Amino acid sequence: MQPNLKKNYLYRVFYEVLILITPLVTTPYISRVLGADGVGVYSYTHSYAMYFMLFGALGTLGYGAREIARNRDNKYLSSKLFWEIELMTVITSSICIFAWIVFIFISSEYRLYYIALTPFLFSTMFDISWYFTGFEKIKYLVVINSAVRISSIILLFVLVKHEDDLLMYCIINSVSMLAGNLSMWAYLPKMLVQVNYRELQLKHHFQETLIYFIPTIATSIYTVLDKTLIGAITGSAFQNGYYEQATKIINIVKSVVFVAVNSVMSARISYLFAEEKYNEVKAKISKSMDFIYLLGYGSLFGLTGIASKFVPIFFGEGYEPVITLLYMMSPLVIIIGTSHCLGSQYYTPIGQRKRSAKVIVLGAVINLCLNLLLIPKFLSYGATIASVVAEITIAVLYVNMSAGYMTWRQLAYMSWKRLVAGSIMCLIVCLVSRFMSLNGVIALLILIMSGASIYILILWLLHDSMLIELFCMGKNFLNKKVGK
Repeated sequence: MQPNLKKNYLYRVFYEVLILITPLVTTPYISRVLGADGVGVYSYTHSYAMYFMLFGALGTLGYGAREIARNRDNKYLSSKLFWEIELMTVITSSICIFAWIVFIFISSEYRLYYIALTPFLFSTMFDISWYFTGFEKIKYLVVINSAVRISSIILLFVLVKHEDDLLMYCIINSVSMLAGNLSMWAYLPKMLVQVNYRELQLKHHFQETLIYFIPTIATSIYTVLDKTLIGAITGSAFQNGYYEQATKIINIVKSVVFVAVNSVMSARISYLFAEEKYNEVKAKISKSMDFIYLLGYGSLFGLTGIASKFVPIFFGEGYEPVITLLYMMSPLVIIIGTSHCLGSQYYTPIGQRKRSAKVIVLGAVINLCLNLLLIPKFLSYGATIASVVAEITIAVLYVNMSAGYMTWRQLAYMSWKRLVAGSIMCLIVCLVSRFMSLNGVIALLILIMSGASIYILILWLLHDSMLIELFCMGKNFLNKKVGK
């Protein structure tokens, strides 16, 4: 019996909503307690930890999930694959932990913070989320991660109370991730069978996972290196703080718009490719992209419309540059949504990660060059421009190389109604915001609710097919509940 996609999606949506709520609850508090300077220090030091984590994990999250999904009907083979991939991760992570310890000893600045972030590296060693993703056991991941996330929120409010508590903030974040990954191992006995350890072979997986690692490390150039370069070139923790807060909001939006869909669909499509059900794959990719664009355009124009009121209410005083950064970053929701969908649902499942890696490396090179050129003059704004240009390059090439699984004609058809609805919504929200006498949280909530209502109403008048389908699904669900 195949796992239920709707249930998995609902589980994933629940977790993404929790991910959404977490920074909505904690960010206003942390931004005021630690200040832009403290947030910037955390962003800068965490960016270094991320490099070691990336090398420790190589590309096992994507590669492992794909291999398990393709072989999940064979319990012995899937168990053997688990131990081979996990042992390889233990080896690579151990090397990186040793290198991290050396790095800490030679670092003169922020040494205590680096030590506090060490559990992040151990969490990479024990991260087996790829195994559950391959089996589409989303419920396990959601239950574990939700419990850990809620616990970390409680600890944060209890233990981080002053500007000097930045070290405790680092410890809570790193230890909670390690605890979450260790907790996953409790479910393993129910899923694994005994294997002959003499049959384990790691060399093949090491070679294959490098194909997944290349785009991972390339992507980190414009997700992690941006922060490192901002700190190194500008010497300003404040600039890093502004950039960190803006990217945090964009990441929240991304998690709602497409992360849940792609994480659920990736394993299923890997299975369908293995079964050679290509028409079904095309249909699912098209449906996923349509859904992503429905939410994505609403988020893009909605965020643009409320940014000027949202930032001072959410972050407090001293974060005004974040408003402009959000204006500049908002198109990334659609741009990355396009490339992420094709990467998760086409290139990885079909086994063309090596081909897509070349595109990502090109984007990384463009991003790096533009960062070095623009950051000295435009600070965090320069890093944002570099990221947008790099992501556009990747998205365009991804669509062009997708062998008909997604076309520009399809994307244009999915876009035009949402562009019309989003533009009108943004214009109305901006006008209402300018002349609104109310301020504070109430005004922000009014803007968000009115903007969402306008967007949905216009799309309903334009007979948007995905919106109508979602409405019918919700209506049928309620009718079944009432019928029971």
